[in-house]
Amino acid sequence: MVEKFKTFIKNYFSNGPKAVFIALLILMSTTIILCSGKKTLYIYIDGKENEITTFRSNLKSALAANNIAVGPKDKTTPGLDSKVNNKDKIYIKKAVNVEIKIDGKKLTIQSAEDNIEDMINAEGLKLGEFDKVSPSREQLLKNGLKVAVTRVDTKEIKEVKAIDYATVTKPDNEVEEGNRKTLQEGKPGEKIITTRVVYENGKEVSKKVVSEVVTKKPVEKIIAMGTVGVYTPSRGGSLRYSKAMKMRATAYTADYASTGKSPGDYGFGITATGTTARRAQGGYSSVAVDPRVIPLGTKLYIEGYGYAIAEDTGGAIKGNRIDLFFDSNNEVDNWGLRWVNVYILR
Repeated sequence: MVEKFKTFIKNYFSNGPKAVFIALLILMSTTIILCSGKKTLYIYIDGKENEITTFRSNLKSALAANNIAVGPKDKTTPGLDSKVNNKDKIYIKKAVNVEIKIDGKKLTIQSAEDNIEDMINAEGLKLGEFDKVSPSREQLLKNGLKVAVTRVDTKEIKEVKAIDYATVTKPDNEVEEGNRKTLQEGKPGEKIITTRVVYENGKEVSKKVVSEVVTKKPVEKIIAMGTVGVYTPSRGGSLRYSKAMKMRATAYTADYASTGKSPGDYGFGITATGTTARRAQGGYSSVAVDPRVIPLGTKLYIEGYGYAIAEDTGGAIKGNRIDLFFDSNNEVDNWGLRWVNVYILR
């Protein structure tokens, strides 16, 4: 092919025109080569457009040839090692200076990331799930921005605590009043308390109980409290009673004036319970009561009178009143009307 071209030139051109033609051909080829290698690039630096012309095929060298400096933390899109083509658009985001306080240190960082969280991750600092960032993690970066990171740690502390037992008192009608008897000893229980403690930069800032689990229930202490009263008559000895009442006491005998019956009448001297009314020295004498207040058959001790048993009733014996049986009218007259303490015996 080359030989044919040389023969063509030899046959159709003399030596003079031949030299001119070759020079023009070289010039045209050079021009074509130069034009095919020239590229126009649009460079956007932080959004501001710059147009450059370059014959370089590599972005890094093209920028350097046009005195466009790219810092180590600046971001370029596409990357600096990329090949460039005519009319390519190149985006450069310049890094800004940010001051960050973290883990007890103050760092000055250059970053071209979009926001604080991306910057922290890019720097390998990492954030915990509960760490606090001020301003917020989504805050856009700007030159001179100051950032503070507070490390937040949470711990759960478990401790075993005793549960005090309760003391319960119960009435006991077998124990004298004022006396106590332990029926069951108390035993403390146990519970596990879980407390959540929050630390900020290593310092405790809050503490909250999140759960209490009883692992052993306490056993209550049971104490019997005596309810049986003890009365000591003037003659000596002691009486156990369940209740004491102050009552209006009158006296009666079996005669007509007291009962409306005379000897020989049906039921003369017979109580409402069918017993013979009696005044028993050292034993239980008959007395009339209101059964709604003192049930019939109840054994009593009456101050100034002695032992008695509720065996009789009377039309005038109502409420807090008691009628004492005597053998004679003289004794009835001597007794008269008195207020006495009546003890219901056990």
